[in-house]
Amino acid sequence: MGLSALLEERDAIGQPIRVGVIGAGKFGTLFLSQARRMQGVHVAALADIDPERGPTALALAQWPPAKAVARSLADALAGGGTWVTADPMALFEHPGLDVVVEATTQATHGIRHALAAIERGAHVVMVNLAADSLAGPILAARAREKGLVYSLAYGDQPAVICQMVDWARTAGLEVAAAGRGVRWLPGYQTATPDSVWQYWGSTPERARAAGMSARVFTAAIDGTRTAQQLAAVANATGLRPPSAGLAAPPCGAHDLARIFKPHWDGGRLEDMGMVEAVSSLEPDGRAVVGDLRWGAFVTFRTASEYAMQCFAEYGLPCDGPGDYAARWRTHHMAGMEAGVSVASVALLGLPTGCPNSFVADVVAVAKDDLAAGTELDGAGGFAAYGKLMPAEDSVRQGFLPLSLAQDVTLLRAVPAGQALTWGDVALAEDDTPVALRRELESWLPR
Repeated sequence: MGLSALLEERDAIGQPIRVGVIGAGKFGTLFLSQARRMQGVHVAALADIDPERGPTALALAQWPPAKAVARSLADALAGGGTWVTADPMALFEHPGLDVVVEATTQATHGIRHALAAIERGAHVVMVNLAADSLAGPILAARAREKGLVYSLAYGDQPAVICQMVDWARTAGLEVAAAGRGVRWLPGYQTATPDSVWQYWGSTPERARAAGMSARVFTAAIDGTRTAQQLAAVANATGLRPPSAGLAAPPCGAHDLARIFKPHWDGGRLEDMGMVEAVSSLEPDGRAVVGDLRWGAFVTFRTASEYAMQCFAEYGLPCDGPGDYAARWRTHHMAGMEAGVSVASVALLGLPTGCPNSFVADVVAVAKDDLAAGTELDGAGGFAAYGKLMPAEDSVRQGFLPLSLAQDVTLLRAVPAGQALTWGDVALAEDDTPVALRRELESWLPR
């Protein structure tokens, strides 16, 4: 029986999955737009610290006004309505939620909400990759200790990629690489909120008219979001990040199997079992033919000579010799697909991607020469971008996680292109995000 049938059963017996959503941005709004059309799902609460965003999201999602008048979570759970609040932590003052979708953007907020949800007995669907890249494996472990599930959110690329990796491994295939498409050229890593629109192919005026956030799009252009997403994939699947960081070579779907295989077989990978990105732009700025800017991919091989010979017979795009093949999705649908995760964790007890190891890290790298006294402004800001690297390397060298490079002051100057270290800032070791990160570091062999 599939998830849709199980949801129909829950709807028929009047026991829907009771969901709380934290964060009424783009992802949260897209989830709401489909959640009201899903059987067996009751969005009982929507929280956003901006009191205007919750009602705006419900309006965009065409939420029935009569369903959004609950005065409390208890009222919403009893009457089948939706409670809208500007206090996310209020969702955990009353029991009853089965799943919490955490769709904010700050690591500190995401970690606080996830821990509170787990303590209240709710599964967590984590959209917040700043939180996941900093402490995801620890949050997942906390959930398991309580008999709960911590899951990446389907619809965002990490969970989509994890599903593709799981498909390949379940079929007995060996994964060469998995990753996502990205609009990228060397130099994009220095983009700031003031310059981002020239890289995106837009203007500040058009961006404002469309309600596009300069910080969100800067994090997408400068490589930070891709690094966080592929860190999530690596920590969930065990695939390893490149030792020198993401290369993001230009490549169309037809060439995936040729490019994303190990260098000893003529490809670009340093080894089997890697995460990597693929650029949608040629070095001269032209669009790649058959690009995967919005998509995800996996390349693979098999030890069976007979099956390998059949790759091409069944229409799989292969490398020249036919030893490696590729599969991909051209698009992802963000919050529109997140209901898959909600149903999976609540009905099957299974995540759609879950970080169980500390393989990859996202470290802060200076975008420009930073003077002592500079206030670090986090992902999508002016000071630093996020670089993906092996966790053991980042911890050994004392590099600062990007998710902690926010609202702190540099103690000394850092030149452009250099990774920041823990010694460059003063952080309170008893602060929850810092403490969880230190706990995660203890997982690595000394």
